[in-house]
Amino acid sequence: MNTMTLPPRPWRHLLPVAAFVLTACGGGGGSATAATPTAQTPAPAPAASAPAPSNTWTLVWSDEFNGAAGTVPDAKNWNYDLGNAENSGWGNHELEYYTSNPRNAQLDGNGMLVITAEKATNPGPCWNGSQCPYTSARIQTSGKVNFTYGKVEARMKLPAGKGIWPAFWSLGQTGQWPASGEIDVMEYVGQTPNTTYGTAHGTGYSGAQGIGKPYDFGKPVADDFHTYTIVKRPNEIIWYVDGVQYHRLTPADIPASGTWVFEKPFFVILNLAIGGDWPGSPDATTPLPAQMLVDWVRIYKEN
Repeated sequence: MNTMTLPPRPWRHLLPVAAFVLTACGGGGGSATAATPTAQTPAPAPAASAPAPSNTWTLVWSDEFNGAAGTVPDAKNWNYDLGNAENSGWGNHELEYYTSNPRNAQLDGNGMLVITAEKATNPGPCWNGSQCPYTSARIQTSGKVNFTYGKVEARMKLPAGKGIWPAFWSLGQTGQWPASGEIDVMEYVGQTPNTTYGTAHGTGYSGAQGIGKPYDFGKPVADDFHTYTIVKRPNEIIWYVDGVQYHRLTPADIPASGTWVFEKPFFVILNLAIGGDWPGSPDATTPLPAQMLVDWVRIYKEN
């Protein structure tokens, strides 16, 4: 497998959870079923309707973000991570201060969650001891919505620009990173405008040794909406973009010194970081405010 050069990421999550397979807890969701990954096609306009029935996948939870303009993310589904990442023990020398302010995460009234990063005053401090120059949002479903196996995907439109770092990813509900496990469904950094990345981190292959692959769109990622997907089965994780498989991981692919850490519940994370070890800092060319649009997030079980 390809190994990308990524910065170390000491995120820590130690919350207890009951053992279950693809259970959505705490509200939200629907009863519709979904098409297989290869049937999906990106479209320039929001797709507000539920997916069509399929004999392969059954939708067990979703957030379609269909609330009124200015509504904050549904508390039955989402928590906020607050503060500067480095000071919270899960950072990469990033420059944003995460808030629960609706300016940084709200629904737009047209079926979208909008996560906004902007130049703004904030309580701070940043990892470097000064006030962070940006605010943004990082929301996650820990303790509310978890999956062990199935299909997890989101339809998103990403911002472009130097120093921009949006992500759709997941962490194991128990354990200390990297033993908790981390699955990056999608990461994007502005200096590679045509490419997103899918990566797994675990004991013996974390941070810069994470096992990942790039997906090259052949044009700027930020030009359109795209659907980012993982399918997670026992001893297997597969990554897709717009229904195209580009990365697969099994226990045979990890280093001999590593441990396969993915047979347990994971929770979902959406965030828009600014700066950090991987993307570097924004400059005068970076469009700000930067906005990450999320049309929907869905979790399916495999029939």
